[in-house]
Amino acid sequence: MSFAKAANELGVTPGAISHQIKALEEWLGAPVFHRLTRALRLTDTGAAALPLLTEGFDSLSAGVARMRNPRNDNALAISVSPGFGSLWLVPRLDTFRQKHPEVELRIDGTDRLIDLAGGEADIAIRYGPGGYEGVLSDRLFSMRATPVCSPDLLSAGPALRSPQDLKHHTLLHVEWKEVEGSWRIWLLAAGAQNVDPFDGPRFTKEEMAVRAALDGEGIALVGDRMAADHIASGRLVRPFDAELSTPLVYAYYLLRPKALADSPKVAKFRDWLLEQVAGDEVG
Repeated sequence: MSFAKAANELGVTPGAISHQIKALEEWLGAPVFHRLTRALRLTDTGAAALPLLTEGFDSLSAGVARMRNPRNDNALAISVSPGFGSLWLVPRLDTFRQKHPEVELRIDGTDRLIDLAGGEADIAIRYGPGGYEGVLSDRLFSMRATPVCSPDLLSAGPALRSPQDLKHHTLLHVEWKEVEGSWRIWLLAAGAQNVDPFDGPRFTKEEMAVRAALDGEGIALVGDRMAADHIASGRLVRPFDAELSTPLVYAYYLLRPKALADSPKVAKFRDWLLEQVAGDEVG
């Protein structure tokens, strides 16, 4: 919010910055800044563009950094959905590092669409319907939506003897890609009546709903695989029988570019991941 500071950073005069901004605004046909007394403020146009432009400049910076520091041949770039990464993958990575210490893992937690063929990552793990074109894929697992909460919340009450008792508790919602993971569908399948399926906080990321459940803020409806480690440790509990879980349509997939089909580092991670999935039983 300062032409003077921008000029100092770029090694030009404030007048040059002002001239370029004016030219930009004329080209856009809209102002980018409100010029206030001794201050600047972004217009709605500028504010809307800022996140995308910031991401673009960050990518440009990362590209320049990579050219200056070529990638280690043993570095494995993994693009992973944040929920899968924090709740399932990261707690298991130590076993991979012990088995393959020569492979340097670089993990990017994101759900955005990436260009595997273009080299944005060596491997991607995504949650979706399958049928990915132009890449090699392995289906990892699907999940079942299951309610979980902290044991402290369960012991403090009100009692949770049946799904009907959820009307006395806060429901924590994950905005799933498909409706099958909603509280409305779960409550319908469980035969619960007079429970508002829409009330309660909503989270765009599953890990945030799990965190809220761990903190005792309510009952979260999450994927059983994502909560399995917390359930095994006792940090989370299922207030109802596992049979009351409802199946989810989508699944997690491991995606690899065809150009890296014979890459040793990719093969090592794929083999390890499939072993982990095979040994990951959900009760």
